[in-house]
Amino acid sequence: MQLEITTQNLAYRKIVQKIAFGFLWLCGGLVLLMLAWVVGYVLFQGGQVIDLKFLTTRPAGGVSGEGGMSTTIVTTIYLVVLTISLATPLGVGAAIYLTEYAADAQKESRLLAILLQISRTGVEILAGVPSIIFGLFGFALFVSFMKFKFSLLSAGLSGACLILPVIIRTAEEALLTVPVSYREGSLALGATKWQTIWSVVLPSAMPGIVTGIILSVGRIIAETAVFWVTLGGSYRLPKDIFSAGRSMSLHVYSLATETRAFDKAMGTAFVLIIIIVLLNLSITYLSRRLVARSMGKG
Repeated sequence: MQLEITTQNLAYRKIVQKIAFGFLWLCGGLVLLMLAWVVGYVLFQGGQVIDLKFLTTRPAGGVSGEGGMSTTIVTTIYLVVLTISLATPLGVGAAIYLTEYAADAQKESRLLAILLQISRTGVEILAGVPSIIFGLFGFALFVSFMKFKFSLLSAGLSGACLILPVIIRTAEEALLTVPVSYREGSLALGATKWQTIWSVVLPSAMPGIVTGIILSVGRIIAETAVFWVTLGGSYRLPKDIFSAGRSMSLHVYSLATETRAFDKAMGTAFVLIIIIVLLNLSITYLSRRLVARSMGKG
């Protein structure tokens, strides 16, 4: 009797498991189907517009949306390089301090421990703040108060504020994954704390740090709200960091809302999707290469 009950219970559990797995596969399939439909539609519509002329001529402005998107590509590259150059040293440096030095500093000063806790909480909060808030902050501080006006510099500083929490968190998590034995072994051999961090900890954590940086690049490329109120939206090529410009995501928004050239908006979105796909592939490739190198296989 007991054996029969156990067999029935096992059969019931197997049925429940199959139903649960089937539901999960159904949800995953629906998500993939929706993603394929959206991406496929944009690629199909935008691919009809893409040609050499569209990629190499600048937007002409106006309601008709004439011209191509060459200056928006260059402006996006400028913006990414400037923003990453500003945010990466600050973000990685903050992560190193929070991971490697904060624990010792907290023991020495109660006030410092409170400030570090506030800093950690602030980073967590900022990571979830809507991007338009960073845009309004950048407009108020960099555009209006500091008189940088609508420019690459204002947009780069605002974008750096946007991605800084992401870089800090990803770099901190990457540093925490490095085994303590690596640090102890380096210190036991006579290396200083900074030599240990520079030569042992950072190379081991580099795959995670690079992943966070590349993900931040993708966010900069796809961001619209922050740069709408700081970059200016000019379709001309910026001459320096104090010149206004228009990123590709801003160009898509402008074409879709202010002109009749919806087909060219789709073409620009096509290029954006291709860039995002290439970024994700580069994340996988670089992570594997860095992991292999850190393990002495590359």
